Amino acid sequence: MRTLTLRGEEETRAFAEDLAAGLRPNDVVALVGDLGTGKTTMTKYIAAALGVTEPVTSPTFTIVQEHRSGRLPLFHFDVYRVDSPQEILDVGADEYFDAGGICVIEWADRIADLLPDETKVILLRYGEKEGERILTCTF
Repeated sequence: MRTLTLRGEEETRAFAEDLAAGLRPNDVVALVGDLGTGKTTMTKYIAAALGVTEPVTSPTFTIVQEHRSGRLPLFHFDVYRVDSPQEILDVGADEYFDAGGICVIEWADRIADLLPDETKVILLRYGEKEGERILTCTF
């Protein structure tokens, strides 16, 4: 486990680029944090680093969006509105985990029991200064 302090957009982008460079097919990245801590921003930077060219927005109402324009497919989940683990299974989450792409899951703590053991978890918290974020990572 490691903790990092990111001081603004450029450091966040650099972290996401480093993370994306090491991602391999079937990797799952779990983003956990309060509203506004940067989960969607982190996902956008990961997507950009993977070469995704289409817009990346939070799939709050659709649960998952597929982006296939990058070096690996990106499956972007937002499980904020999921009421039960079965709901995420109904959209085929377990199939996405083995579909050869990268799964990035916002609000992943809501489905923690369904996540693969090798999931890369990132806890995002507000820092003390404006624009600062504290990340605690399991990798």
